Amino acid sequence: MIAELATMLDFGFMQRALAAGAAIALMAGLLGVFVVQRGLAFLGDGLAHASFGGIALGALLAYGFGNAGLLAQPLWVALPFTLVAAIAIAWVRDRTELASDTAIGVAFAVSVALGVLFLSRIPPDRAVVDVWHLMFGSILAVGPDELRIILITAGLVSATLLLLWSRLAYATFDPELATTDGIRVRLLDYGLFGLAAVAVVVSAQVVGVVLMAAYLVIPAAAARLLTRSLARTTVVSVAIGTVTTVAGLVASYAIDVPSGSAIILLQAGLFLIATLLRPR
Repeated sequence: MIAELATMLDFGFMQRALAAGAAIALMAGLLGVFVVQRGLAFLGDGLAHASFGGIALGALLAYGFGNAGLLAQPLWVALPFTLVAAIAIAWVRDRTELASDTAIGVAFAVSVALGVLFLSRIPPDRAVVDVWHLMFGSILAVGPDELRIILITAGLVSATLLLLWSRLAYATFDPELATTDGIRVRLLDYGLFGLAAVAVVVSAQVVGVVLMAAYLVIPAAAARLLTRSLARTTVVSVAIGTVTTVAGLVASYAIDVPSGSAIILLQAGLFLIATLLRPR
């Protein structure tokens, strides 16, 4: 594996893939701990598909306005679109008796339907978005500009989560007592959903909707099975995401398989091992 990794590092696209994967693993590992602990595992999938609708809208606007200014990059449309979807999910959950997964499911279905509608209005020869690439992505195709955006986003999201970590942990385990102690639990909830939206939409357009949803859930779920404290769960979650990224890229290079599939299957394998090792 070390020899393969050394050979891989000779290629610029592999260097960028490793850097992007490590940044996403850090950001998603920190987010995923709270997502899994709060029973919001479906959130990553819902927001990833919401970003599909946002990117499709961005592609339609880019086509309609001739790739002018900010509209030339669908990300700048997808970001507010996904943020609105995340806040809407949190708002519906607060205002009704519906469970979180129900609100997420509604947003999921509406966003995908809108995405398909928007893409249907773009002539095939003028499309600026590849649907296959958007859904399944390719971490090996990360360009210098995309890597820069991912690194900046991962740094900002991770720093914010670390600053809020103790309050988020308190609000996660005992929201009533946290409210009594003066912690603005509802504002923290909206903030967590917003941070998840930013992380997902920036990463999903590069690594794909499916891989980003896996990054947000599987490492944190495996870490939760192996540890007994939230702090250790957080560290192990980030470690699992990082290790499987490196190992998955090495495997994809060595045996010529899709990198995203290799990373997800390695994460799933570690989750299975954690399930078997966990005491009854």
